[in-house]
Amino acid sequence: MSDLEAAGSKPACNGSSADADDNAANDEETLAATYDNGIELIKDRVNQLDWEDMERLVAGMLEAMGYCARVMPKGPDGGRDVVASPDALGLESPRIVAEVKHRKGAMGAPAVRSFIGGLRAGDRGLYVSTGGFTKEARYEADRANVPVRLLDLDAFVRHYVNIYDKADDDTRSILPLTRIWCPA
Repeated sequence: MSDLEAAGSKPACNGSSADADDNAANDEETLAATYDNGIELIKDRVNQLDWEDMERLVAGMLEAMGYCARVMPKGPDGGRDVVASPDALGLESPRIVAEVKHRKGAMGAPAVRSFIGGLRAGDRGLYVSTGGFTKEARYEADRANVPVRLLDLDAFVRHYVNIYDKADDDTRSILPLTRIWCPA
């Protein structure tokens, strides 16, 4: 006889709502942990890319989002590593100008300020830094008079995962992913 039965209580049935709620909560926790673990593994892989592949990956992500994107030629680019537009000629708005910094150190306010200063009226800025951004850099982006989005490594990877199914084969070849299925 179990302690519960001796105390006048019956053990809960396997199909009880309390067990179902616990199982659902455990499943959600497991899925969240698995997803976050996958994100961390992808971030490790992104850190292994060279800077040219990182620029191509940003361009591929923008193309998967419906833009025509091109990586700008090497050399002094004035903060324009990737330029994307809704049309193939780059004449339609909104035009997205992306700066890609693939390094360990966080980008500071002077770098973000310089990038913002190079944007023209009507441009949208995208600054991707795998090393992240300082608090001051985020403040500069928030107060800019043109829309600027900062993506650190985590945010970039989460965006990439979301658009992966729409990415072309060239983009997928830079950073291939495999979907893991779990029971619902």
